[in-house]
Amino acid sequence: MLKRSLMGAIAALAIALPATAQETYTIGLTGAMTGPAAGTLGPAVEGLRLYIDKLNASGGIDGRKVNLILQDDSAEASKAAANVKRLVAQDNVPVLVNASLSSTYAPMLAETKRAGVPVLFMGAVCPKEVLPPNADPLQFCSTGFAQTYDSRAALAYVKSVAKGPVNVGYAAMAIPISRSEIDFAAAEAEKMGFKTVAKEVIPPPTPDYTPFATKIKDAGANWAFSWAPWVTEIRTFEALRRLGWDGEYLTIAHLEAEGELPRVKDPKFYVMGANSFYADGLPIHKEIEAAAKAGGAKYPVNQMTEGWLGGLALEAALRKAGWPATKEKIAAAMSDLKVDTKGLRGVPMVWTKDNHFRTQQAYRVYRWDGGKIGVLQDWKVYDVQ
Repeated sequence: MLKRSLMGAIAALAIALPATAQETYTIGLTGAMTGPAAGTLGPAVEGLRLYIDKLNASGGIDGRKVNLILQDDSAEASKAAANVKRLVAQDNVPVLVNASLSSTYAPMLAETKRAGVPVLFMGAVCPKEVLPPNADPLQFCSTGFAQTYDSRAALAYVKSVAKGPVNVGYAAMAIPISRSEIDFAAAEAEKMGFKTVAKEVIPPPTPDYTPFATKIKDAGANWAFSWAPWVTEIRTFEALRRLGWDGEYLTIAHLEAEGELPRVKDPKFYVMGANSFYADGLPIHKEIEAAAKAGGAKYPVNQMTEGWLGGLALEAALRKAGWPATKEKIAAAMSDLKVDTKGLRGVPMVWTKDNHFRTQQAYRVYRWDGGKIGVLQDWKVYDVQ
């Protein structure tokens, strides 16, 4: 009798106590929350934090909260490696997020591969290992911009609207991924009948973009295209305009783009991207705006999309994996997943066994149009093969 009563009391006490760390879903993240890259990647981290806060406030996943452990790496490879060692060995996270520069990938992946932990690249450029047909079983990516696919879509848009010969000047940042994408774009453009008249590779700390813009202008470019971090994209354009160049400029709509269009106010400055703008006023945008206000966000709300999409993907994967969410179950769930992007993108985000990027990518083109942000080309869908 005494034993049964004691067991009953213990059971009742367990029900009354709050959930322990072992009873929560756990996500680890290493990201550039400080340092030179923080302005680009910090908003993605904050967007994910806001998403998880909102998810937990609504009850979590089947009554279990989600514990998000954030580690700052300042986009330094050594810090990222130390972060991941701690998250994997000490915190025992079953899934890890990278929101940092590509320089952190190799040391991070050395640790996650050894531990068998799946990784989501969020806001950071997607590595080629997530692409079909041979996606790495532990690497996934929710980031909107993508190598080769962005350039193909951009050039297809130019071809659809250009009148007469197209002479293209290209602007890249002097980092491997940007340089290689511009080389790819130039080769694809030649196949379309476009002429490459200039290809400028610009060092990251450049204080003056005028010399590079001058070469593009003097080469006779009537179109310019840039696939690079936002600072290179926008400053090259502004330098061209200061020189009196009146051509058309197309670039990738990084998270800064929506806030910059009203500042630049140029109808020939086009931004193409996979994420919808908050100027569209969709219900999901209003939901994120409310979460940002409630959570005391320090970044503009229109920069939160990549983090919110990462949250949607992680929640879907954890729900599918079920409890307990082991690293093996999460990796399996992520390898067969369909995520409703709720209008933040033109298509759902679908991962398959062989494709951890997405099966389709949709692009929309925006510009400043008559005192407001307008859509030049609505969603155009491309298959990812």
